[in-house]
Amino acid sequence: MHRALAVALYCFLMATQPVSARSAPDNLSPQLDTQLQANRERYGIAGQAVLVGHNRQVLYQGASGERDPATHAPATVDSIFTAQSMAKLLTSTLVMQLVDQGKVDLDAPASRYVPDLPAAWRTIPVRDFLNHSSGIGEYYDRVDNRWISKGYSGVAPDLAAALKVAAAAPMRFATGNRVQYTQANYLVLTALLEAHYRKPYPAIARERILQPLKMTSTSWGVASVPTQRAAVPYIGKDGQLQPANEDPWPRYGWGHADLQTTVGDMNRFLQALATGKLLRTATLEKLWQPQTLSGGGRNFFSTGWDTTRSDGYTQVGHDGGTRVRARLAYKGTLASGYWVFVYLTSGSARNVWSSTLVESTMAVAASEEFPHAVLSERLIAYALDDDAGAAPALRTWLRDSSGIATDELERAINADGYAIRESLGARRALKVFTLNTELYPQSANVWDSLAECHAALGDAEIAKALYAKAKALAKPSP
Repeated sequence: MHRALAVALYCFLMATQPVSARSAPDNLSPQLDTQLQANRERYGIAGQAVLVGHNRQVLYQGASGERDPATHAPATVDSIFTAQSMAKLLTSTLVMQLVDQGKVDLDAPASRYVPDLPAAWRTIPVRDFLNHSSGIGEYYDRVDNRWISKGYSGVAPDLAAALKVAAAAPMRFATGNRVQYTQANYLVLTALLEAHYRKPYPAIARERILQPLKMTSTSWGVASVPTQRAAVPYIGKDGQLQPANEDPWPRYGWGHADLQTTVGDMNRFLQALATGKLLRTATLEKLWQPQTLSGGGRNFFSTGWDTTRSDGYTQVGHDGGTRVRARLAYKGTLASGYWVFVYLTSGSARNVWSSTLVESTMAVAASEEFPHAVLSERLIAYALDDDAGAAPALRTWLRDSSGIATDELERAINADGYAIRESLGARRALKVFTLNTELYPQSANVWDSLAECHAALGDAEIAKALYAKAKALAKPSP
């Protein structure tokens, strides 16, 4: 990032007061424009479009960069982005509609609804397919940069064949014991929907979601997108952008991948859910509760939506890899108010994780509501600021004004350090891990994380000494 922009953004984050939804139309746009530009420079984003909404109101829509760097065509809010696995949100919603109508029981075996389901899977509940806790294998491998199903020269030719390929693979774990993200789970749900409606999956999704909501810019497969609106997907390699050149998914896989959409269409979808237009909000609130796993702990999926609890909010959504994410956040009930965040990109040189991007907009749009997002954004700005005098001001803010409980702060800073290491490199993350050791010198965990970061930088002797310090602190007192 250019130093002038980094310093300006850091000062802005340290000084800005919370933006209310009422004042947002006047104040939010320039602030988010600045944030989007900062994100482009930090992470090497090719093109991007962003939407922020509060309740039924769109507070911001903006775009920057190029939807096609080869032709320098600019990205706009009407650009259509490859959203990949956000397709699962449509499939999950279609299943939830059947649950809402009493036609599907999530705890019943999927074989009750899917004829000829492979024998090894006939006792697996619908819920476990939705939440990637079924334990089933995958229906393809990545071979020479292509999707290949075992026994075929490419992917399996149809849904039935794909299910047989997945069923022939050994179970990866006992159903309900843990989580492993597997596309084949959503093939089962596609089969369930097609068996119920007696129609192909795309027709079901169009009739029940896309057409009623006028999502006219949403489809599947890059071939369906008008060239003049397509955001060409890119991927980062060695810090540089290169064309993704991704294989198209088969039509039977559209229930789990290959979604193409805009920020406006995703807003229509999330708004419709939040206001009960697709199914009852009481049903949604019940279904958006993380599953308890038999192996201990809780699933981070809730009926197929990735789910976190932070700052008193339930935050649900899904990503499409590192490029895109949609998130809906509400406190208590949807009727009490909700936020919508949609962040679509065509890729970044650093393959920055989409949660980082969404949280950067949360920090600007509603800093008082989402202090953990503000913390993340301020730590990123600090990591990028080469001014040695920035640390005292940040420490003061962390002590007095972060809005995060003291017993949570150490863990939150540590988690942000790892996110920064992933997207900006270990050298930048080192500042954050070091700061945490200054704030919590008696914590073994923070010294262990700092040691790990030094090890990643090749500082073997420093890492060895820090690991020893962490080990000594971890020992129980005699």
